[in-house]
Amino acid sequence: MTFIEQSYSPRGAYLRIGVIAAALFVVGTNAFVIAGVLPQIATGIGATTSAVSYSISWYAIIVAVLAPVVSVLFARASRATLMGAGMGLIAAGIALSAIAGDLAIFTAGRVVAALGGAALMPAAMAAAPTLVPPEQRGRALGVVGLGFMLATAVGSPLGTALAALGSWRLALGTLAALAAVLAVVVALLTRTVPTGSVPGLAARFAVLRDVRIGLALMTALLFTAAFNMVYIFSSAVTRGVTGGSGTALATLLLVFGVAGLVGNWLGGSLTDRLGARPTALTALAVVAVSLAALFVAADSYVGTAVLFGVWGLATAAALVPIQHRLVDVDPAVAGVSLSWYSTAMYVGIAIAPVVGASVLPFGAAWLDLLGAAAAAAALAVFALGYALPRRAALV
Repeated sequence: MTFIEQSYSPRGAYLRIGVIAAALFVVGTNAFVIAGVLPQIATGIGATTSAVSYSISWYAIIVAVLAPVVSVLFARASRATLMGAGMGLIAAGIALSAIAGDLAIFTAGRVVAALGGAALMPAAMAAAPTLVPPEQRGRALGVVGLGFMLATAVGSPLGTALAALGSWRLALGTLAALAAVLAVVVALLTRTVPTGSVPGLAARFAVLRDVRIGLALMTALLFTAAFNMVYIFSSAVTRGVTGGSGTALATLLLVFGVAGLVGNWLGGSLTDRLGARPTALTALAVVAVSLAALFVAADSYVGTAVLFGVWGLATAAALVPIQHRLVDVDPAVAGVSLSWYSTAMYVGIAIAPVVGASVLPFGAAWLDLLGAAAAAAALAVFALGYALPRRAALV
């Protein structure tokens, strides 16, 4: 049995992929916007910055654990239904967090949004590769990844700017409204996306017996943790050069995001042309070096801005080849492998705030080095996956 459909049709394929990318833009912005407004949220709900950051962990843990369960329980539901319903829950959760008066209500909103993410993410990640021929999968994954990169290029900086001009509640309220609109659009425009075969939990865990898939997923986990250790606490990491200015921070996040757009295109193109291995190894190496260099450039705004650009470009360029590796190992179970990718990504997101909050008392700059170490570990694990002998997937 194959878990990645071959019923692609060129007509309207990239329109539907674009709609899926728009949904992931909201998901990404919901995660990333917290980074720029963390201190304001903490003040607004009477909690510590560390306590608010833990709500990110709860969000990520719920998505990571429930995503495969939701996929199995609602196996007969169309991907359009799952994505539309998921986006509706995300809208409701963000709205609840936006009106929260204390940490409990704020976290409850994050939990509701996480339930939506658990429904949306696996369906979205599995849908994209089914809509195009095999030789275009790198670009298709790149377009989907563009949603996340636009979240960093536009969503997070805009949210930070709205919080500086108005309040963090305005930023989240605007995002909730956008999510509500997209819930309808996604459900309508993705009705023709193939539903495909949905494997049970046993089949999902069986793919992990292929150590190459496991190492690619570990790469995704470490890479995501490296990114979020620095990005979530970017207001603290850059305070020495921004002076606490929301506008200055928004500019740095904009530089990161715009560079990420270029990196997203570059990563997809190079993966299709050169393959996942050289593209990912190069990008991960640049991520590790740029994060380590941020530690040195801690007193220079210009230097920090340049490094944010390099970091953003390399981060985006690494996303596509890591996902493409999961497709390459065994295309027959690529849908399952990519659903595990979203789980690995959210486990990385869950780990980052806990580790970051524990390191923060020793100085925010140390997060740069910790992120660099995690990126270097991701590089080593990814390379190890290619050193192992090829073997058939055991499903």
